[in-house]
Amino acid sequence: MMKRMVCCAILIATMAGVSVFAGARPQQGGTPEATASGITVRLLTDATGIDDKSFNAAAWRGILEFYGDTWTNTRQRGGAYDVVTAQTQDMYIPNLRQATDEQYDLIVATGFTFADAVTEVAKGNPNQKFMIVDVDWVNRPNVLEAIFAEQEGSYLVGVVAALKAQADGIENPKFGFIGGVPGSTITKFEIGFVQGVLSVIPDAQILDYYVNSWGEPGLAKTQAKNWYDSGVYAIYSAAGGSGNGTIAQAKEYRIQGKNVWAIGVDSDQHEEGLYTATDSAVLTSMIKRVETSLIYGLNAVKNNTFKGEVITFDIKANGVGYSTTNPAISEDIKTKVEAVKQQIISGQIKVAATNAQAKALPGFPQDLKALDN
Repeated sequence: MMKRMVCCAILIATMAGVSVFAGARPQQGGTPEATASGITVRLLTDATGIDDKSFNAAAWRGILEFYGDTWTNTRQRGGAYDVVTAQTQDMYIPNLRQATDEQYDLIVATGFTFADAVTEVAKGNPNQKFMIVDVDWVNRPNVLEAIFAEQEGSYLVGVVAALKAQADGIENPKFGFIGGVPGSTITKFEIGFVQGVLSVIPDAQILDYYVNSWGEPGLAKTQAKNWYDSGVYAIYSAAGGSGNGTIAQAKEYRIQGKNVWAIGVDSDQHEEGLYTATDSAVLTSMIKRVETSLIYGLNAVKNNTFKGEVITFDIKANGVGYSTTNPAISEDIKTKVEAVKQQIISGQIKVAATNAQAKALPGFPQDLKALDN
């Protein structure tokens, strides 16, 4: 298995906005139709689906971009590409096997919960090309594994939140992190965020909580309310659909005039945070350009360069970043965060990716719930 870092500039055509799409069901049975690009792909997601406005939505955007379609015009869906959502994890293997039987050129699974299923099905189908996002341990010659330096993008949104707290004159600010299912991938989000906050406010208080689900926004909303009521200034959620609960609570409180913030993840969630025509409760979002990895994988199949390898998309490769859509982020804050970004790119700032590494840093919290496995 080859493991390498993508460090070249990757051209991304950014699509304006993210709208919820509801279309036809994916085709069932038969062989996918030939397309102008010459290849076909099926996306497999967990129960949150492509309407999660976050992780899966970004993967879907990559497919749409590759085929020249849009959220409102999926003209090649059902022929060149489609998507199947598994309502439960016991459907992962059947969905993978069905896509294999239907002879898609590439089958893409999003999220580390698919790892065991992809490993099993890929082993039994060595001629089928698979891709999995957020996993680097499958180690099969027919599986492309895409991972991201989430800790780097999360560091930046931590810096944004801390600088905004300083600009607002918040005394002894507290910050929260809400995760979905604990594991090494989500740990990178939390650990990076905490390091970013502490780089600006070394004595900031950090709280964390895990929903243990990607689809329970009500639990995240309840926790967010408790934290905001106790004086937490900003909450960063990396919890799939569960994180929408944090945004919902922040919107309610900002409507009431409370100075609290949510921080989005994966996609720019500014629109999800709008509580007036122009004001959003989402201060910034950690942009994880999952679409970049989908386009990479599809091009690899198209150009006959596909192979089993691990590709890491970091800040330098434009794989992660942060959003500045909210005008509440001042030019001064933007300038400071851009300077930090360049320091990460140059290697002057090295962001720990595991809880164990971070615990060795001076002043880093020793009681976080983040797991490294």
